[in-house]
Amino acid sequence: MVTSTSPPTAKGPAPVGPTAVEWAAMSELARERFLVRVLDALSDPRDAMTEGRPHKRAKARALDMLGLHFKAMGRVVYLAEEMAVVYPGEEVFGPDLLAVLGVPQPENDERMAWVVADERKGLDFVLEVLHRGDRTKDLVDNVARYARLGIPEYFVYDRAHQQIHGHRLGAGARYERVVPQSGRFTSNVLGLDLAIQGGTLRFFQGMAELFGSTDLISRLTGMLGDLEAKAEHAEAKAEHAVDALRAGLVAVLEARGMSWSDDERSRIASCDNPATLQRWLIRAATASSNASILD
Repeated sequence: MVTSTSPPTAKGPAPVGPTAVEWAAMSELARERFLVRVLDALSDPRDAMTEGRPHKRAKARALDMLGLHFKAMGRVVYLAEEMAVVYPGEEVFGPDLLAVLGVPQPENDERMAWVVADERKGLDFVLEVLHRGDRTKDLVDNVARYARLGIPEYFVYDRAHQQIHGHRLGAGARYERVVPQSGRFTSNVLGLDLAIQGGTLRFFQGMAELFGSTDLISRLTGMLGDLEAKAEHAEAKAEHAVDALRAGLVAVLEARGMSWSDDERSRIASCDNPATLQRWLIRAATASSNASILD
């Protein structure tokens, strides 16, 4: 393996979004070229290496839980992970998770970025997952930036320290701290509570916890296992009941001294229908002979 002892090249400034007037005057090709440049600037592999897989799993899990929840509720919310965001005259950025209310989530989303000049709407909610990245960026710089952009809510899941930091726009277009209640941070935008349980970020609607795809599959698998176990138990009970009916029938025939042929013995032994065995048992207890018991 070849390693380099040279310090990493300093990351350059992110592109600045055109003003609304400049964007309107740009051709489709010019817009696409600009967005390609944006994506290149935001796709720095050093960021991914710094944060690592725990950071990526936390983002993906949050997106999965919220997506399943809003779809089940029939609520129209656009969600995206690490999508480039272009505000007019501002440096572009790519939050870990963003939400925009009232915008449909298409099955095949062809957006290269969230361009405010095109969408006519800014972000409503941002979640950043902080693992081993730049704490100053997430906990200081973004607080000032997102408030200036008018994003109503900004939450940080500090995975390394197992903390949540919540911010909500207040008077004077400044962020105010979201104060937790019993360990939960309420998002008015999402209509949900955020909390940390078992070392992971969780979402709650009232007392009900939101589950992701993996959670649901695990629970459904467990439920299926329980149903199979109950079915096996019920089958065992049914077999036991049939055995008891056969034994009872034989006992009655023997107690009453009735004679029965090998064919009749075979029919009783092979019969596994509880209703039939019960009918034969009643006849054996009341008949004067066994001539018509097995009819």
